[in-house]
Amino acid sequence: MKTIGLIGGMSWESSQHYYRLINQGVRARLGGMHSARLLMLSVDFAPIAALQAAGDWDALTDEMIAAAHALERGGAEGIVIATNTMHLMADAVAAAVDVPLLHIGDAAGIAVRAAGHRRVGLLGTAFTMERAFYADRLARHGLDVMVPDADDRACIHRVIYDELVQGRIEPASRAAYRGVIDRLVAQGAEAIVLGCTEIMLLIGSDDSAVPLFDTTALHAAAAVDWALG
Repeated sequence: MKTIGLIGGMSWESSQHYYRLINQGVRARLGGMHSARLLMLSVDFAPIAALQAAGDWDALTDEMIAAAHALERGGAEGIVIATNTMHLMADAVAAAVDVPLLHIGDAAGIAVRAAGHRRVGLLGTAFTMERAFYADRLARHGLDVMVPDADDRACIHRVIYDELVQGRIEPASRAAYRGVIDRLVAQGAEAIVLGCTEIMLLIGSDDSAVPLFDTTALHAAAAVDWALG
């Protein structure tokens, strides 16, 4: 079994699910008392979020590279960034280390295409929905990516930062997300990619008329496949 290096804390609300899902996946494959060989470096999310809001992506890239280096020095044989947004600097992180980086967009893209879908709606932070890095990664897998309109993007983003990363689950926000999904489906989305690792805390399959692809679960499963491959 290879050792996974997990950069977490963005937010810890979803990172704890990564830890659980990876260990459950290893136990399901190997049985008994087996669990994952895993290192986690969990950052303090408040300064990370402040740098995101300020648009200081150079500083954020330095933070992610430093975290990846620390995990590599600790014995990690592969890196998992446990957040969609911070894959904006995934290429820079991958270039800075001597071990592979398991990209969350690849995990999502492979799963969506395997299920036979092509046109997908993308929910995530404003950074993930509005910058090209994530849609472009999904496009490598032959996907046509749709994002919500400006008002809906603002709603999705606000709920993530004001509620979900702080452990708040609000019924009104679930209803708002359902409305966003309904509008994407009406525009032709065949499936929805939950492109923020916290969204799975709020909505599930009962909230959508089309399949939902939970990037947290897909990324964790890809990490297990890699570690045991």
